[in-house]
Amino acid sequence: MYTSTSTHLLIFPYPAQGHMLALLDLTHHLSLHNFTITILVTPKNLPILTPLLNSHPRIQTLLLPFPSHPSIPPGVENVKELGNAGNFPVMSALVKLFDPIIHWFHSHPNPPVAIISDFFLGWTLDLARHLRIIRIAFFSVSALLPSVFDYCWNHFHDVKSSSVVELHGLPKSPIFKQEQLPSVFRRYKESDPDSEFVKDCLLKNTLSWGCVFNSFEDLEGEYLDYLKTKIGHSRVFGIGPISLLGTESKSANDPNLSPNDYSLKWLDRCPDGSVLYVCFGSQKPLTSEQMKALALGLEKSGILFLWVVKMGEGYGTIPEGFEERVTGRGLIVKGWAPQVSILNHKAVGGFLSHCGWNSVLEVIVSGVMVLGWPMEADQFVNARLLVEDMGVAVRVCEGADSVPDSIELGRVISQAMNQCGEVRVRAKELKEKALAAVKSGGSSAKDLERLVQELKNLQDK
Repeated sequence: MYTSTSTHLLIFPYPAQGHMLALLDLTHHLSLHNFTITILVTPKNLPILTPLLNSHPRIQTLLLPFPSHPSIPPGVENVKELGNAGNFPVMSALVKLFDPIIHWFHSHPNPPVAIISDFFLGWTLDLARHLRIIRIAFFSVSALLPSVFDYCWNHFHDVKSSSVVELHGLPKSPIFKQEQLPSVFRRYKESDPDSEFVKDCLLKNTLSWGCVFNSFEDLEGEYLDYLKTKIGHSRVFGIGPISLLGTESKSANDPNLSPNDYSLKWLDRCPDGSVLYVCFGSQKPLTSEQMKALALGLEKSGILFLWVVKMGEGYGTIPEGFEERVTGRGLIVKGWAPQVSILNHKAVGGFLSHCGWNSVLEVIVSGVMVLGWPMEADQFVNARLLVEDMGVAVRVCEGADSVPDSIELGRVISQAMNQCGEVRVRAKELKEKALAAVKSGGSSAKDLERLVQELKNLQDK
């Protein structure tokens, strides 16, 4: 299966759904250029690779057991089972794979010349240096986020002691309240071993040979350029939206989507641009109190809506009688919904979202305006990019524990859906720029070509 003439790449995804899928999309595109590819994965995360491995049977896997950690229950191998707070222990546990990877590398007839690993795996820079190969940091997030991290780590005490932080030196000098800073930074505690390890990991990303972003020039060109200047070289690649690279299609479809999906059939009966799609990420469940406030806000807004409600332990419940009161005007989908197809449906005119990066890219490609309710992680940073920088979103609420006033929420939703014509126009314009970026000759397509060529040159050195 391996050939000594083929450039071998080791791909190391971070075991969280949003992180993995984007890097696997990149792996798909790299596999089209005849690289020898091995993906490092732990047993319970292997099924996530199934579609990719079925499409590219030449891709190999390096299956290693998930290392133990006192804060991770036995059998847990993915952050989705722990929530956002699980990132610290998962990042700390995975460094124990250092020696098993070295053993595999030295026993391989054609060992890799590069490691492409998630930005939460910054310790792989030390691994790459030990093996005398290069490490590329893959960012499944915005280019603005590492710029924010860089500022926060380098001005730690000033940032920690300020209620409002202005990031001087960054493009547009963004301003964040203390509670809007990325969760990883806010959870950091000096001298705590896991915290110090995570900080060290994140600082190593910009010391790596190169950085690849699931973003594009017209969305974040000034932040990509800022990072090139900060890092001191041009090996910063904006190749997003990666899921669309190489496609000429105006919209994407969800895998496993039934042609008779009832949510899409319901949308077929709605006027163009009239429906608000409501969906939050799986990592941060809404409380029952938040569910009640959101339900009443949707009811009072008077607009059509499609609300995806996650079910299970820890999730809030829909208020009693709500579904009956909104029959015909609102559709509640319990569990999974075909988000990409819903966003691309002509009836959908807005997306009430937590502003996670994958959802941000999906909504940009759909050309739909965003109603943002950022809660944690990088979501406040993403919301700032959408609202202040791009003008394709409006804020309706913020904070993981916030319970909005239902009357005010209903008013804001109604106003956004009925009066924000300019925001909708800009959202459609940004969609066209995203589609242009991934087509032949576009900025993302050219950056992918540049990355491929740089990687092929490694074999000759």
